[in-house]
Amino acid sequence: MSDTEKVASPQGYDKNKFWMGVYIALMIFMCVGFYWATTQTEYIWHWNRIPDYFYYTDNIEVKAEIEGEVSSITQKGKDSVVIIEGPDGSEYYNIPGSDLMVGEGDVIYMGDTLGVYQEGQIGLLVKGLLITIEISMIAIVFGIILGLLTGLARISTNPCLKWSAITYIEIIRGTPLLVQIIVAYFVFATIINDLLAKGDLPQIPSMWVGVASLAVFAGAYVAEIVRAGIQSIHKGQMEAARSLGMTKSTAMIKIILPQAFKRILPPLAGQFISLIKDSSLLGVIAITELTKATREAVTTSLMPYELWFVCALMYLVITFTLSMFVQYLEKRTAEA
Repeated sequence: MSDTEKVASPQGYDKNKFWMGVYIALMIFMCVGFYWATTQTEYIWHWNRIPDYFYYTDNIEVKAEIEGEVSSITQKGKDSVVIIEGPDGSEYYNIPGSDLMVGEGDVIYMGDTLGVYQEGQIGLLVKGLLITIEISMIAIVFGIILGLLTGLARISTNPCLKWSAITYIEIIRGTPLLVQIIVAYFVFATIINDLLAKGDLPQIPSMWVGVASLAVFAGAYVAEIVRAGIQSIHKGQMEAARSLGMTKSTAMIKIILPQAFKRILPPLAGQFISLIKDSSLLGVIAITELTKATREAVTTSLMPYELWFVCALMYLVITFTLSMFVQYLEKRTAEA
């Protein structure tokens, strides 16, 4: 029997299926073991209450804002229009549905409930998820722009541009993101808002401080990725473009960057996925992103296990979707 000849497996035995079965059994054992451990600590699961943190129906009360008497109630389709005549004038209230709590001729005081209707509301976790996506997407866009410009400055022959880029990159990469967020919010934003207040200008919201912190943080890492991608392109490419009469900037835009983009796409995806997860730190500056929304939900519901599992799953869905999108882009750029 030669060295390359494979030994035939016993009939009916598939090694891959066996180890796949071992893997599935291991996963089931871990899940069951975890559930058993929680029962020993007398934890009671409440998965049935989780949907309320995604969508719920709220009772909205319509309250009077003036004192007076209900002069008329008319039906407008499915809604009721209540008109209150008071000493200071009249007001009308549109109340969806027919659940009125007043009648014509009733005396109304300010704050009295005129009617109640139900309205669907998105839950706390969905609100946090939307804020996380919004902040992350904006920070990614600004991070790309900042990283691209810094990466080009990093390889520039101009000493001012080069050393400015190096200083920025080393400061950001050498300090924790949490510290950067705190410094940005409690130092820089406070100073800027004080200056704006003296000029009677609007203040910078905490959300934009968070976006700026994430964008600056991502920009430093993107700059190094861009620099490495550009330097991985053979110098002959630039020389050939210049020999054809292109300027250095034109050669960079039309020849170098398109080739570098294909190479830097995978590390860029990893950086952006990391950025989405890092957005969980923005809760320290009162931004109700997904992690802070989960903390608030846990505080009011006392369901830490269910809510933190759901929180982790929601982050996983976002990052997995982004990962799949980047893989699609890689295939498209490879075919181009």
